[in-house]
Formats: sequence, C-alpha cells, structure tokens
Amino acid sequence: MDTVVLKFGGSSVADNIKLNIVAEKIKEFYDENKRIVIVVSAQGKTTDELIKEAMSLSSVPNERELDVLLSSGEQMSMAKLSILLNRLGMKAISLTGWQAGIFTNNTNQDAIIEDIDTSRIEKELNNGNIVIVAGFQGINRNMDITTLGRGGSDTTAVAIAAKIKANHCYIFSDVDGVYSADPKKTKVAKKIDAISYSEMLDIADEGAKVLHNRCVEVGERFNIPIVAKSTFIDNSGTLINDKIEGSTVKSIVKNDDLKYVHITSKTTYSVDIFNNIYYSFIENELNVKNLVNSSADTIDITFTISKSKFNKFAGLLEDKWPELNATYLDITRISVIGNGIMSNNSIVTTIMHIVDKNHLNIISMEINEAKIAIIFKEIIPDEILEELHKALIS
Repeated sequence: MDTVVLKFGGSSVADNIKLNIVAEKIKEFYDENKRIVIVVSAQGKTTDELIKEAMSLSSVPNERELDVLLSSGEQMSMAKLSILLNRLGMKAISLTGWQAGIFTNNTNQDAIIEDIDTSRIEKELNNGNIVIVAGFQGINRNMDITTLGRGGSDTTAVAIAAKIKANHCYIFSDVDGVYSADPKKTKVAKKIDAISYSEMLDIADEGAKVLHNRCVEVGERFNIPIVAKSTFIDNSGTLINDKIEGSTVKSIVKNDDLKYVHITSKTTYSVDIFNNIYYSFIENELNVKNLVNSSADTIDITFTISKSKFNKFAGLLEDKWPELNATYLDITRISVIGNGIMSNNSIVTTIMHIVDKNHLNIISMEINEAKIAIIFKEIIPDEILEELHKALIS
C-alpha cells in the first residue's frame, strides 16, 4: 500500500469553507486506499497575528515563550481538520509536533529537525487512521517547544516523508506550482513543470516563499519527489526532483525584505574583533549574508540581514558594541537562477544592459554556476523584474 504525505498551507486551511475543499482533496487519496499523513500550517494569517500580539507586549519577545505562542496556530488547524474528516467518515487523528516524535535542536524560531521517532505515526497508520500532524514545530532536548521558521511546515512534511519512506510528498498551497517569478510582482511569470532540487534550493534561499529551503535540502538528501500544486486548481503542479534539464534561466527572485548594514569604527582592525562580532551573530542566531570587511586597518564591515531579524540585531549592537557606528539601507536583491547560466555570457550582458538603461545603483554582484545575484542600493520597482523576465525567460 502506497504512503503519501500531503501538506496544506495556511491559505488552504484559512477557514471552514476551505477546510472542506481540503477534505475533498484528501478523499481522492483516501479512495485510492493510500496510507495518508497530513501536515498543516496555521490558518490564514494566524501566525502573523500571533507575532503582532507578542510584539505589542515586547519589541524583542522572549524566544522560548514566542515559540509556545506560535505553535498554537498549527494545533488549531490540525484539530479542526481532524474533527471534519471524522464527521465525513474518514477516520483521523491529530498529533502535535512532539506527539509525532519530531525532535529539534535548541534554536528558537528557526529550529532544525534532528530526528523523528515515527513509532506513533506508524501505529496510527496501522490502525487505519489518517494522521494529521501540526507542522512548523517540534520539541528540543529540554522538552521545550520549538518552531522551524517561516515555511517550516514544508520541512515537517518532507522530513516525515523521508522517515516513513513515503512514495510522494505533495505541498498544497494557493498557487499551482513553482513560477519563473513571483506572479504577485509580475504578470509574465510562468509555471515551471519540473525543476531540479539544486535550482529549487537556490530559489528558496533567495527569499521565494513557494517552498522552505530546508524542505528542499531534505528532499534532495533522501531523493523524495516533491510535488508543489494548488489546493484549488486541479493541474499537475511542479515536480521537484534530481533531474537537471538545460542551461537556461529558470527563475528570477526579487527580494525586498532585506537591510544592508554598514558598521564602522576607528578601532584598529584585528582578526579577533572581527571573529568576535561574527561569533556573536552565530550565538544569537542572526543569519547574516554577504559579510565583508573592507579595511585592513579599521573596522569596516558590511552585510545583509532579513528585516525580520533586524530589531534583534540592533538590540545586540546597542548592548554589546555601543562604540561601533552603523548605517542601514533598505535594499533589493535580484537573483537570476538556472543551472549552467554562468557560462552563458549573453545572460550577464542582458542583465547589465537593463541595469544601465534604468540607472540602477549596484552595491555588489555574485556569479556562480547556477546563479547571478545583484544587490541594489535601494528598493527597485517590480517593473525591473518584469523587464528582466521578458528578456531572459522565453
């Protein structure tokens, strides 16, 4: 008997009407006599609302308590879906992350799954139950609740699929697959029928919100075919697997959710000072990127950081290094992604022509085998994304 894992995102379970649509989708697999594990996100904007509640009490909420709060959203979804499925004659049971045996490291808001004890899941499947697991959450070695970060329910689904050796993992949302660009930012975006794990990982790492980057990593490691498709439109979606097809631009990601930080000081530069700053970022779980020290004589450090982590960084800077001066910019990072594109000079030429024509100010440019990423000195309009798409993706 085949085993499938189905993950439903927040937009798919946003209200009771949509929960009934989800139930119909589940019934299609149920009628095929498959063993089914469901992973659910919090309903609609529940997580955002919970964060707002916490931020109204503290600009930097206690991280342990924030995870306890945030985990409640998925628990509501799983219980409501289980109630509905049982009423419809589909025997179901809901499990929290810790009841499902999901063990993580100690990091709050961005925990990594270390292991899954699937004995409870397997027991319930063998008893003929549809198993509904709260995504986005687990438990650490201190028996504290942890959450996996934005999109973490994707990772929950693929990790469970890998552990129970599922035949497929389906990621259902309100979009019908992976697109060549964010369709909310450009009308010319096209659905991609199939894409490799490595290309999908680049797309996720650059800020696209279709799939969580760690879910793609897990899928690649255990060769779990992932299908991203719509809950509401019946089509084939996008298949993510190990096949790499062609050396063309597959996707362009525009990320405006970044701050560019420039730290300076007249303090004489030393490796110890630089390392101390960087280790503090690691200890405080601040995932900074594009980190550069531009001077051999003084502190002159630049990097990018997600806006969601900026308040935490600013607090750390004020508490630990008040002698350092910092300036900040709201920026855009555009990433052109496709295996083998580095060897195609016409792609870089086309990009630079559009940059020059629009008088865009570049801070830095990164080129590797599968990605060309440019950081601009300001937030650039979505029309630039559309112009790049028309020029680079046929």
